[in-house]
Amino acid sequence: MLPEPEHQEPETTSTARRLSLLAEQSVRCAPACCGAVATITDSGPERRVTATHPDLASLASVQLACGDGPIPSALDAGEPVDTEDLLTEDRWPGYRALALESGVRSCVTLPFRRSGIEVTVSLYGYRPGSLEHLVCGPVGILAKETTTGLLRDRRYRAALAEVEQLETALRSRPVIDQASGIVMHVLACEANTAFGILRTISQRTNRKLADVAEAVVRAKGRGLESELSALAGDG
Repeated sequence: MLPEPEHQEPETTSTARRLSLLAEQSVRCAPACCGAVATITDSGPERRVTATHPDLASLASVQLACGDGPIPSALDAGEPVDTEDLLTEDRWPGYRALALESGVRSCVTLPFRRSGIEVTVSLYGYRPGSLEHLVCGPVGILAKETTTGLLRDRRYRAALAEVEQLETALRSRPVIDQASGIVMHVLACEANTAFGILRTISQRTNRKLADVAEAVVRAKGRGLESELSALAGDG
């Protein structure tokens, strides 16, 4: 049997840990860079950011807030965006000014997309010079593995949630069957009709079907004859 969901690491913690490792390991694999930023968008507009230095986190936040810079450009293009020297760069003036103020002269951003997950890793250098050669090296491999791992985590958690829902349904089934039997006895109706009445009560009262069934079982159908008959007539 699969482990219970509550024993798993929270999704936000797991994602943050993977992003942090990606940024840290990317720096180790690229001696020419001074730091790295990893980002992810899983669903919705919110994007998580992990950086090896606070100044680099600010650079990423500015880009994501205004939608302008190497990170948005790489995501839009679906391919790496390389900047050899920000002193001669004429793209992204707002990002360029903040990056130069932070001492950054060069950067490259690698984007990765897998089944609704968007991951980027950006490497920064204090000196001018292309970092694009890192795309096909260890950093690219790390980023691909991280994206795959994040997707695997999401699918695993979805599977755990489905198992939990199925287990809840199985636990609820006996009381629902018992309640259906009571309704069948009160109204002298078929099983499908009895179940449909319970479901109608659930929908009209905005209560879970299992809760409605428990109430019927506790009352043993007493006091519900008129209501059940009315619902049977509506059906």
